Amino acid sequence: MSKRVKEILSWYGSDNPGTLNNLARILNHGRLGGTGKLVILPVDQGFEHGPARSFAKNPLGYDPRYHFELGIDAGCNAYAAPLGFLEAGAAEFAGQIPMILKLNNSDSLYGGDDPCPAVTGSVDEALRLGCSAIGFTIYPASSLRNDMYQQIRELAQEAKSKGLAVVVWSYPRGSGISKDGETAIDVIAYAAQIAAQLGAHVLKVKPPTEHVEQKAAAKVYESEGIPISTLADRIRHVVQSAFNGRRIVIFSGGAAKDREGVLEEIRGIAEGGGFGSIIGRNSFQRQKGEAIDLLHEIMDVYAQHA
Repeated sequence: MSKRVKEILSWYGSDNPGTLNNLARILNHGRLGGTGKLVILPVDQGFEHGPARSFAKNPLGYDPRYHFELGIDAGCNAYAAPLGFLEAGAAEFAGQIPMILKLNNSDSLYGGDDPCPAVTGSVDEALRLGCSAIGFTIYPASSLRNDMYQQIRELAQEAKSKGLAVVVWSYPRGSGISKDGETAIDVIAYAAQIAAQLGAHVLKVKPPTEHVEQKAAAKVYESEGIPISTLADRIRHVVQSAFNGRRIVIFSGGAAKDREGVLEEIRGIAEGGGFGSIIGRNSFQRQKGEAIDLLHEIMDVYAQHA
């Protein structure tokens, strides 16, 4: 095991050997194995956005097995998906890539200002499928956020007691903030802190913009001279906000972008000390060969900053 992975595992001293083993399994897998950097393939978009919006650009993606193959062939650290997608390939691809079972999901049919995903999987199902971790989304700024916080507290406690790692998607969204506020630097840093406080081993947030949403926060950013003018500056601040970098912070790939747009963002994340990325639509909506080439370029950028 590399010195860097040992260092990262040392940050989680309250966890049992099973949980540390599964966290190490993710950190040691794939092309970035042992570097302390991560590139994870998430495919929950079929549930969240609908099949055509998610897979019509690359119809092979309608088949759950395609995503296992993409994650394996690209050398991703892990593959994350809801229950149905994992059940459709977990046996066929057993042992070939660490899996993360996404335990809650929303659909886009109802809408509304204050999201609250349904719990759609269990810790025991994650164990049955051979997963290394559970995943869970929280929406800070939703009026229903406290329900989500209580749900993940209970699920994280169970997962850790049974030797699984915990990954939290922390996406500020809801009536408590503006649309611009969803990616504001102060709000994203706060979202990272909340996920860390809720016990996440790995936390996922969106790359932040220079916008500062909260008036009280704006005064502090100005008085303390917190640098936020570049993406690298902002990433550095978000990582600092997750226990001074002692929690694994990865960043979403977001909406579909052209190749250079993706790589430009990745370079900023890597320069700022981000631990990696979780790349969904910007990988599986491309043809497989193109997707693998792009994922390898992303991994190469992170490897250079390991």
